Amino acid sequence: MSVDNLSLEPLEQQFEELCSIINYHRSRASHAVNEQQLLTAWNVGAYVSNKLKTNEWGSKVVTQFVEYMKVNAPALKGYSRASIYNMVMFFDEYSSDMFLSTVSKFYPNEIVQTASGQLGATGSEEIEPSRVMVQTPTAQIVQLPFGQLPGILKQTSYSNHLAILNQCKHPEERLFYILYAHRERLTFKELQRCISNDTYSSLLGSKHNLSKGLLDTYSNAPVLFKDTAFIDFLGLPQKCTEKKLRMGLVEHMKQFILELGKDFLFVDQEYTLEVGASVFKADLLFFHRGLQALVAVELKRRKFHPKDLGQLEFYLEALDRDVKRTNENPSIGIILCPEADKTVVEYAMSRSMSPTMVAEYKRQLIPKEKMQMLLQEYCDLVQIEKGGDDD
Repeated sequence: MSVDNLSLEPLEQQFEELCSIINYHRSRASHAVNEQQLLTAWNVGAYVSNKLKTNEWGSKVVTQFVEYMKVNAPALKGYSRASIYNMVMFFDEYSSDMFLSTVSKFYPNEIVQTASGQLGATGSEEIEPSRVMVQTPTAQIVQLPFGQLPGILKQTSYSNHLAILNQCKHPEERLFYILYAHRERLTFKELQRCISNDTYSSLLGSKHNLSKGLLDTYSNAPVLFKDTAFIDFLGLPQKCTEKKLRMGLVEHMKQFILELGKDFLFVDQEYTLEVGASVFKADLLFFHRGLQALVAVELKRRKFHPKDLGQLEFYLEALDRDVKRTNENPSIGIILCPEADKTVVEYAMSRSMSPTMVAEYKRQLIPKEKMQMLLQEYCDLVQIEKGGDDD
């Protein structure tokens, strides 16, 4: 090794350390800006909400305020009549008993205010700023400032909150998308698509489609892999060949990866696997950054058949023996098909020790009670991850 290389290696390490410092503070600055935007929306929404609920203001007064801003504070942009009412919605919906009790139920470590802490919650008189007593299932009784923004809301941007509030009706669904947007670092448009495609139901859906091997090897798989993928963006006919399906997914890979999850990195299509004197091809090959594992996706244009599992397991064995690196985890396989019989899938998966699953591209309705249980599991995982990050 030359002297130049010896001197370059320590420098590169120092440069990486310096970049990490810069990125750390950039991230903190971004979080600070987002928090101030949320606090502005929260406090403005609280103030106007109180004026409207006590009939001190009518809708015309809001319009008058917007006109006042244009004349007296022209430098303050983004305060149209619609944006003011969005802030009112932001405060009203997220300070409601229903939402706060949902957060306390599924995310108990999050300290939130109670309904008694709302501006002008009852009567015609304004409630003076005070301190309210709040108790969560796992925390001691604490005192919070009057009207405090619930910390859970800081996990995503204000624009993402507007998408959630406008497109989701139920508090459980809203809580999920707040956590999901933060966890996956979703942009506004990406979040909109996830909501439109009902990621809430498809990600937290029934997990009969996961093999015993996948659950044993990757305990957090139930909240990482969706059991339904929406491929409406392909514009393909109801019946098409596997080749057309594969080529369509490759052409629209960005949208497809969003359907799978943002931690997926596309490697190749028809990935060649040489075993002995024979050549096999896996339809699509990805790498999952979070799990540090290769993920093979096999496409089927017909209903799932148990023999599909044997083919996929063979591909996974070849990937683990000949492609997987020593620092990577066992490869994962996904069969993507238009239809799958729940009982047949359960039988096929019950004894499979390979990390495999079956996913469909159609929506499955899930009972409310089941969704609540799965949401709790997802919240628990997010809190565990958050605790690890804090360390």
